Amino acid sequence: MLRRGSQTLRRFSTGRVFFKNKLKLALIGQSLFGQEVYSHLRKEGHRVVGVFTVPDKDGKADPLALAAEKDGTPVFKFPRWRVKGKTIKEVAEAYRSVGAELNVLPFCTQFIPMDVIDGPRHGSIIYHPSILPRHRGASAINWTLIMGDKKAGFSVFWADDGLDTGPILLQRSCDVKPNDTVDALYNRFLFPEGIKAMVEAVQLIADGKAPRVPQPEEGATYEGIQKKENAEISWDQSAEVLHNWIRGHDKVPGAWSEINGQMVTFYGSSLLSSSVPAGEPLEIKGAKKPGLVTKNGLVLFGNDGKALMVTSLQFEDGKMIPASQYFARGEASVVELTAEEMKVAETIKVIWAGILSNIPVIENSTDFFKSGARSMDVVRLVEEIRQKCGGLQLQNEDVYMATRFEDFIQKVVRKLRGEDQEEELIVDYVTKEVNEMTVKMPYQCFINGQFTDADDGKTYDTINPTDGSTICKVSYASLVDVDKAVAAAKDAFENGEWGRMNARERGRLMYRLADLLEENQEELATIEALDSGAVYTLALKTHIGMSVQTFRYFAGWCDKIQGSTIPINQARPSRNLTFTRKEPLGVCAIIIPWNYPLMMLAWKSAACLAAGNTLVLKPAQVTPLTALKFAELSVKAGFPRGVINIIPGSGGVAGQRLSEHPDIRKLGFTGSTSIGKQIMKSCAVSNLKKVSLELGGKSPLIIFNDCELDKAVRMGMGAVFFNKGENCIAAGRLFVEESIHDEFVTRVVEEIKKMKIGDPLDRSTDHGPQNHKAHLEKLLQYCEAGVKEGATLVYGGRQVQRPGFFMEPTVFTDVEDHMFLAKEESFGPIMVISKFQNGDIDGVLQRANNTEYGLASGVFTRDINKAMYVSEKLEAGTVFINTYNKTDVAAPFGGVKQSGFGKDLGEEALNEYLKTKTVTLEY
Repeated sequence: MLRRGSQTLRRFSTGRVFFKNKLKLALIGQSLFGQEVYSHLRKEGHRVVGVFTVPDKDGKADPLALAAEKDGTPVFKFPRWRVKGKTIKEVAEAYRSVGAELNVLPFCTQFIPMDVIDGPRHGSIIYHPSILPRHRGASAINWTLIMGDKKAGFSVFWADDGLDTGPILLQRSCDVKPNDTVDALYNRFLFPEGIKAMVEAVQLIADGKAPRVPQPEEGATYEGIQKKENAEISWDQSAEVLHNWIRGHDKVPGAWSEINGQMVTFYGSSLLSSSVPAGEPLEIKGAKKPGLVTKNGLVLFGNDGKALMVTSLQFEDGKMIPASQYFARGEASVVELTAEEMKVAETIKVIWAGILSNIPVIENSTDFFKSGARSMDVVRLVEEIRQKCGGLQLQNEDVYMATRFEDFIQKVVRKLRGEDQEEELIVDYVTKEVNEMTVKMPYQCFINGQFTDADDGKTYDTINPTDGSTICKVSYASLVDVDKAVAAAKDAFENGEWGRMNARERGRLMYRLADLLEENQEELATIEALDSGAVYTLALKTHIGMSVQTFRYFAGWCDKIQGSTIPINQARPSRNLTFTRKEPLGVCAIIIPWNYPLMMLAWKSAACLAAGNTLVLKPAQVTPLTALKFAELSVKAGFPRGVINIIPGSGGVAGQRLSEHPDIRKLGFTGSTSIGKQIMKSCAVSNLKKVSLELGGKSPLIIFNDCELDKAVRMGMGAVFFNKGENCIAAGRLFVEESIHDEFVTRVVEEIKKMKIGDPLDRSTDHGPQNHKAHLEKLLQYCEAGVKEGATLVYGGRQVQRPGFFMEPTVFTDVEDHMFLAKEESFGPIMVISKFQNGDIDGVLQRANNTEYGLASGVFTRDINKAMYVSEKLEAGTVFINTYNKTDVAAPFGGVKQSGFGKDLGEEALNEYLKTKTVTLEY
């Protein structure tokens, strides 16, 4: 039985209970904010008895009016409420007729008479976008940024006579980020939290708990409405003050200055934290130092010597361009057409007229899409021009980038003259005659589609491990270079062609890149052999071959990335549609190791690009050359500028900066566990960027006495010695059942003696040099530690006496669980064998899992039940049964425990480079 009192239940609805304390409301205001407040108040059970909003504009009702009319709520559209300070009688009568108990003004731009404000039993409350009493007035959000406030927020206060001085009901605040704009603050905080606050305030009033806190005089400010004539920039101020002024006026009314005799408005300001890039000077009236038009935007200078950058400029005719194209715009505007070009222009005008049949006359200002054209019309336009203008080849993108007829003709003319061709890629190669071919190797940083020296000119030697000779000097990326690369990737993602490209076109580029990798596989494999010591035949099959497969596999995924629809609880009378979108993250950083330089690049970057991100990749310092060759091929494949950036250099400088950079949204890393921990910490502290880590391993391989011994010996050797043991999933410790232990060891040693150690370019070579000198020395120390602890060195353990960094394949037995060899990864050609008692399956599993690593594992047995039991119990991301090293582009790869988290390869790898957005709508 329900009590009938002040808290009596009023009615039930699926999923929600409404209590009696609800009010009859009049909503006075407009905009999407007003609509959301209206909808939320109704959902909470309040009754909106009338909506008072502005008249329709250009035949289109305000969003608040649309929502109310749909619900059958009375709607009144008054252009004004009073004339010469007096309330309009008809308006007042219409308002009183609804019988509201409270007026709610969610975003009201009209002056409401005080007899209306004070009319309801509970009076009126109004939303104001500042932390009152600071920034009273209609441009409060603007002034929050203009004045450089560190906190922004809003107030819900008891309405007064329009002076924003009434008592405060509640307030909320947020931090202002260094590059926040009005839009950013509104969308992130003022809009979503303001809606919640208005609903909360109404309920506090309904419950009799709403405070009335008088506004203090201390700290009170009032700034007038910002108008265009008052928004001119005063240049004799610091960079931060200039930045605040520009972002405070973005998008309305727009901060401006005079350039070359005309008003130019600045948008998209950010403080420049890196060094000033190279650019072309631009004189600005009143500025003591010229601006610089750079590839990334227009750099402006404060009187303190610091700089800011704006990304967009708007001219008096209303046209907006990227600031980086200021001078290009000037050149384009003076192009005069020849007689032949005039004929082409007339032909194109006829084509436009045929498509836009609803437009009486095609004028220079006619906009293709605003005049009603759709995507199919773009295809028709491009094809008709090709057919009727002598085979002139345009791209669909040309239409989207120049939608006005005048601009389109200018683009066509520039194409006819060859002026819009992409700047030719200039590559300063190091060439070598080797492996019966001429190998051409780029050696500079690759940033924004161009090879360039490091900002400070520094280089380092990359060494051929076969003989210790220097292959070439490679650019050593500085912090400035990293920032340039990230800025280029960010611009390509947010403003470039890549961000607008459809998924299938993205896949087409990736297929083309895969084809180019395959066409150049011999050269790439040769570079891999020179730079990393990889045996040429293995490089062809695995280093390069799997890279080609990886790009082809993920190219096929580009147009198959899908969200899902989700049935949710449909509270009556509402009906809902909830679905998810899979979206790219933005700029991603990738840091790869030196053991498979190109393949590790492909494993991570292919998934990253397929998902629609842009990337900045740092190859290992000792093996940068195939990554730089890859960059060259990406240009030939047609990838837009800035999508792929390669920065060779050290982990301590370039890698650390990538992990700390605030504009990077994801970092993928393959390397040691110790460095992975540091990267994860830096990523968390900087901006909580998403991370995936493939780290160290000590992969166990268990060989039972019922195995096929010939296969176990062959596969066991491959599990350890494949790619000179420089293999993340190498079997770090073999557990061999006691009854076959001695025979297994004997046969392994016999096979090792047959292995040919030598030049990796020799087709008969089985075992090449270790990747670099420091790693060879570490492996030799590893062997010394094993001998000192009492393990039996059965074979090898020494450097091969020849030039280069060669090490003998090595075998240790009698390795006990407490020993250094049993716990630590060698990452080299060292087989570590431990014996286990016959039939002791659980015992050997316990020993195999007694490690903090969990990348891969393996088991050899003819007993399928035993194999499946062991595979279930092994703590590893991958388990091989009667095989080893068999990875495939479709199978996810990654570790557990301190071997990291996240997946490369397979569909799961895409999730590392995507974010899920949930969308719910009510209909």
